[in-house]
Amino acid sequence: MENLIVWLTRAIIFGSVIMYGAIGETLTEKAGNLNLGTPGIMCIGAAFGFSGAYLYQTGTDNPSAVLIIIIGLVCAFAASFLAGALYSLLTTTLRVNQNITGLTLTIFGVGLSKFVGTFIIPEGSTSTKADFANEVFSYKIFGALSKGFGQVFFSYGFMMYLVIIIAVAATLFLNKTKAGLNLRAVGESPATADAAGINVTKYKYLATCIGSGITGLGGVYYVLDYNYGTWATAAGDAIEALAWLSVALVIFATWKPINLIWGSYIFGFCYWAYNYVPSVLGWNINSFIAQMLPYVVTIIVLIIGSVRKKKENQGPASLGLSYFREER
Repeated sequence: MENLIVWLTRAIIFGSVIMYGAIGETLTEKAGNLNLGTPGIMCIGAAFGFSGAYLYQTGTDNPSAVLIIIIGLVCAFAASFLAGALYSLLTTTLRVNQNITGLTLTIFGVGLSKFVGTFIIPEGSTSTKADFANEVFSYKIFGALSKGFGQVFFSYGFMMYLVIIIAVAATLFLNKTKAGLNLRAVGESPATADAAGINVTKYKYLATCIGSGITGLGGVYYVLDYNYGTWATAAGDAIEALAWLSVALVIFATWKPINLIWGSYIFGFCYWAYNYVPSVLGWNINSFIAQMLPYVVTIIVLIIGSVRKKKENQGPASLGLSYFREER
């Protein structure tokens, strides 16, 4: 039972990290923008969020827990927001191919995170640690309840609970507000939305930039909590590999933010299966095969969705397509 609890706990933390990226990508795709730069944006958020928290921690004799949270989150969100703005400029204003732009942004983001790392990793070392920031971000806000099986629900830092709130808020926004319905209209048919007086460019920019900012929060969560506050020279590569699961998770959740909550934890449960299945079930399982499970599940969902052909389970109709107003 103890190993099962640890497995579930690890899966929830892992799932929460990729949920940030998936929520951000869902908002972006709801506007019709397919941003394959999610891994790069998460790397940018991680690098700048960690740097801000680390520099504040080391430059202050008595750092404040509240300020280190604010600085870490603001730096991560702002840097990622700007990365989303760059993507929007290229794809919405200049109408560059979205796939190429996204992949280029991923390469750029990973490289930029390594470049930023050269300023915060001591010379001759391969990593650095923000101890106080890690302590603050991983502090168990419901620690008194994290006994026995309660550990599965109450043994996490504030960012695990924050991402659930964001997922619920995104669901309400998309389904219950005028702005959310306008955003969905832009993703389905920008020409029709434009004819109805909706500012297509504004919605594409805002959805992509805010979505990118949320994705960046996943990066800082990864470094300051999931990775124990350690920034290493290879951190960008690790975050990139993990962030591709966020893109797959969007498809798995059929573009519904509320589905990301349970979907992300299924991904985490599958991802960590290789480490706990032998002790919990007594089965031997290859680690590489186990880490493929989330992608296999996503493929199965795609097949089932294609067979059923339900409109509500499909992505936005204009996803990945540039909008040319003069062709309306």
